[in-house]
Amino acid sequence: MLWKPNVTVAAVIEQNDQFLFVEEHADGRTVLNQPAGHLEKGESLEDAVVREVLEETAYPFVPRALIGVYRWQHAAKDLTFLRVCFAGEIGALDTSRTLDADIIRALWLPADVVNRQAERLRSPLVARCVHDFQAGKRYPLDILCDIPDVPNNPVIFEE
Repeated sequence: MLWKPNVTVAAVIEQNDQFLFVEEHADGRTVLNQPAGHLEKGESLEDAVVREVLEETAYPFVPRALIGVYRWQHAAKDLTFLRVCFAGEIGALDTSRTLDADIIRALWLPADVVNRQAERLRSPLVARCVHDFQAGKRYPLDILCDIPDVPNNPVIFEE
């Protein structure tokens, strides 16, 4: 049987010593998460995180760096998540946008909320992404590469 992880993207966004979180309904609880969601068919990782941030917070997002790639086994659900987390900048809030149905609100919180309210985090990925961001982990976006499918055409790499 073929096994596939759930590929997700997330964004860590900091302004004025506060981080952008979303409060959302998940698994019958109200939890805190980074703006995050699933990669959709045909979408690049960067396009996915731009879309998810906008849908969940109403802020346009520009990814500037990769923070890390994380694998988490959610034992209770027998699911594996592969999260690709980005750092970046946001533009002006679009007050005309309606947030995704499961999102209660977007909010700015200091990082210590992650430590004080660990039970409210959607997953351990939330804390790890903030920790790695604060530790200065940043990798260039060109580490990501989308390979187009070109039938009957050899791939030629230019130097």
